Amino acid sequence: MSARRWLPLIAACIGTFLLLTYATITTIAVPAIAVGLDGSTGAMSWVVDAYTLALAALLVGMGALGDAWGRKRLYICGLVVFLVATAVCAIAPDITVLVVARGAQGIAGAAMFATLLPLLGDAYSGRDRHVAFAAWGAVAGLAAGIGNVAGGLLTQFFDWRAVFYFGIPVAAVALAMAVFCFADSERGDDNIDWAGIVLFTLAAVAAVLGVTWGGDIGWASSSTALAFLIAIGALTAFVCWQRRGSSPMLDPALFRSLKFDGVLVAAFGYYLAAYGPLVVLSLWLQNGLELSASAAALVLSIQPLAFVFVSALCGSRLQRVDLRLSLGFGTILCGIGCVAMLYVLAEPVLPALIAGLILTGVGSAMVSPVLPGAAMSDAPAERAGTASATANSSRQFGLAVGIALCGSLFVGPDEFALLWPLVFCAGVGMLTGLVSILLFSRSSTPETVQPIAERAHT
Repeated sequence: MSARRWLPLIAACIGTFLLLTYATITTIAVPAIAVGLDGSTGAMSWVVDAYTLALAALLVGMGALGDAWGRKRLYICGLVVFLVATAVCAIAPDITVLVVARGAQGIAGAAMFATLLPLLGDAYSGRDRHVAFAAWGAVAGLAAGIGNVAGGLLTQFFDWRAVFYFGIPVAAVALAMAVFCFADSERGDDNIDWAGIVLFTLAAVAAVLGVTWGGDIGWASSSTALAFLIAIGALTAFVCWQRRGSSPMLDPALFRSLKFDGVLVAAFGYYLAAYGPLVVLSLWLQNGLELSASAAALVLSIQPLAFVFVSALCGSRLQRVDLRLSLGFGTILCGIGCVAMLYVLAEPVLPALIAGLILTGVGSAMVSPVLPGAAMSDAPAERAGTASATANSSRQFGLAVGIALCGSLFVGPDEFALLWPLVFCAGVGMLTGLVSILLFSRSSTPETVQPIAERAHT
């Protein structure tokens, strides 16, 4: 295969790295942003939450729109908005403008994320598709860990605005490559399920807001309760509508596949356990151990380094491994990594933290390259975007829930402040890993990813 043929993969990886890096890149920069823009604690939480909320809530709806309108068209529109929003973030004169621009980044990121995997499926076939999915999945897993490191280094050696200036040339390169490297995808059914998109988006936004407000203002507050009530009502209406609609946004048949259900559970659990604690870990390193932003970033860089090492060593082999081992045990390993970090409650502190970061990095490297092909294995070609967006949405919900709940459980700068956040993440990681193994075991034929990738979109 000529080197030119890999250009769509490179374009997809750049776009994926960009949008997922910006889910976590501001976490270490938040204290500097608060000083620079004189932002309150509540407002500063929205610098992170506005992006993750929009990204998680809109992914599935964007997947349906991409299937109907054309994936390349929607991806390019998303990149243009992302580029403009990033520039606005870089020059934001106050915290309100920054939060609004971060929300726009998240909306654009959802349009990009929902369409990237189907675009790769359109570009490659057979074994090359399996290689492309694995590489894309590895980049997706790496980007979340790199965001904290990049944010810390840019803030330490420049200032917080450099966090956003960094993304402008990257977005420009991604846009140019997308225009020339991706083929125009066929438009699907013009009968778009607008009611389904609105109901699901409302349920997703309300659910993420409920989790976020629960961490910020309390789980017993009226705002938190109202958000969860709206989420439950909208989700109930969405399920009823999907069962009755002639052209549903989410094909109910997808959820009758135990394999697909297992993928969703693993996606949620591994992302929560591996990346949910990173925000409170960065705060603890800076406030508890009094490390600089760059030093905290270097400590957290252990996780992506472990991810890269395992991906390079075992990435291709993982495609031939049973999903119970790659997705199931990989998710459990992320939970075990959080258990290892609990030893920061005793001396010495850093060795326990390093061991936990290595384990979560290894677990993520087992899951992330396998996830894309597994998510699309049972989806027909015309629903590929929706299926992949659903799996990615589950992953982003894991991150949003992890950040919000870890933040609410984090009570101070001493080492005991990490106790309940790590216990929570460890429990979720190990439980979801076990559930996914059970679901894969009960499916008719637990498969490896290699044959999945070879038949996807065919």
